[in-house]
Amino acid sequence: MGNLYRFVEPVLLFLLKKKGRSYGYELAAELREHALTDASIEAAALYKTLRQLEQNGCVTSEWDVTGKGPAKRVYCLTPHGEDHLVEWITVLGHVARSMTRFVRTAGQQSRDTAQHVPPAPFRRPGKRSAKIAQRTGKAGDVPGK
Repeated sequence: MGNLYRFVEPVLLFLLKKKGRSYGYELAAELREHALTDASIEAAALYKTLRQLEQNGCVTSEWDVTGKGPAKRVYCLTPHGEDHLVEWITVLGHVARSMTRFVRTAGQQSRDTAQHVPPAPFRRPGKRSAKIAQRTGKAGDVPGK
């Protein structure tokens, strides 16, 4: 079903635009809230996407060594990343309209097909029907019918 992780990219760009600077673990926490799929996103995929965005010039990062504990990488959106977010919004708008059209059309066709279900094919009496016929003395009769 394609690369669902690709849909992490626009959400990360959006979150960085909204937040300004952010740590990876903060992005991971908010990613679930804004996710474009129901698939769970592993931390490795998140950081891989951040590295790809950085290599493409959409994001910058630096180590934050202030405070207690280990150094943490802080991510920021670049102007190129803002432009890329606008591209994503356009593409996802087209995808959303196409998906809506597909769901509407396929759903209507499914409902129409369900209303015109052909009759069930003739079935030969099985063991159960033969036992019922023996008990009732009538071949083909089914109790309650």
